Amino acid sequence: MTADADRIAAEADGAAGAEDLIEVVEFTDPLCPWAWGSEPVFRRLRAALAGQVRWRRVYCILFDHDDDPAPDPAAETAWYARYVEDISTHTQAPRAVRLRRVAASSWPASLVAKAAEAQGAEVADRVLRRLRESVFVLGEPADTPALAVSAASGVPGVDVCRLAADAASADVLERVRADRAEARRPVGEVLSVHGCESPHPGAAKETPDGQHRYALPTLLVRGAAGHRAVPGWRPYEEYVSAVSELGPEPLPAPAALDPAQALARYRTLTEPERALLTDDGSWPPAGAVRVDTGNGPLWLHPEEAAVHPAVGRGAPSAP
Repeated sequence: MTADADRIAAEADGAAGAEDLIEVVEFTDPLCPWAWGSEPVFRRLRAALAGQVRWRRVYCILFDHDDDPAPDPAAETAWYARYVEDISTHTQAPRAVRLRRVAASSWPASLVAKAAEAQGAEVADRVLRRLRESVFVLGEPADTPALAVSAASGVPGVDVCRLAADAASADVLERVRADRAEARRPVGEVLSVHGCESPHPGAAKETPDGQHRYALPTLLVRGAAGHRAVPGWRPYEEYVSAVSELGPEPLPAPAALDPAQALARYRTLTEPERALLTDDGSWPPAGAVRVDTGNGPLWLHPEEAAVHPAVGRGAPSAP
């Protein structure tokens, strides 16, 4: 464990204990298909918890520098495209019509996602979303520094020059290294998972060096009364239960948004997100732009469509 990782863990434990503050730690990767499929539930959970918890993302580095290169990149890409397609049958998340390659590395996207946090939570959320869409909508993973920074171009409020400089800084590199190390210290209860009906129950993964890391995604909820781990792909109610067990009050259900309000707030919505986050108002909202994928549409707010890399690439159509 690095000294910085120790400091971050100690600060988190101290905050939860001293202030009775609930912390939600999201172990994730910008290029993970299960994490992408969990976005509808996580968006709803973040809305329900807004202002009540500290939500912290830990970037786990799914595709690492020391992974062995594929002897046949084309065959690996074909296999991975089928793997993502299989996951999308469970999550109903969009997938790219054509995956150009398997990501060479998670480091560039993770560094950009971490750097974006310095520009505020809303910018960070939207930059991470664009990084996810690079692979699961466009089919070209943001796996180089240039591609990762480019993915954030046009995100409202982002200073792209600052983002690029921060992502290349020693400070952000050390923070992502600390994330990677933290992800490889899973709590004991996720080393094996039994009695779960999920297609991705989330038992910790063994790494090539004999360690374990959290399966992606995993939420670790921590407070003065202890912690609860919710690994893998789970229904919204399981996350609510974990938070409620540690929180002082029951978690209220977030109000469903009018479709136009939801699209203005989130900028892009998948069909599962539309179903989970919006009310029964008329869909699509006026001006919404549809981008067809290999598994249903991605809906863009008109202002997002004006700057989104999918428009002009993937035959989007207005309803």
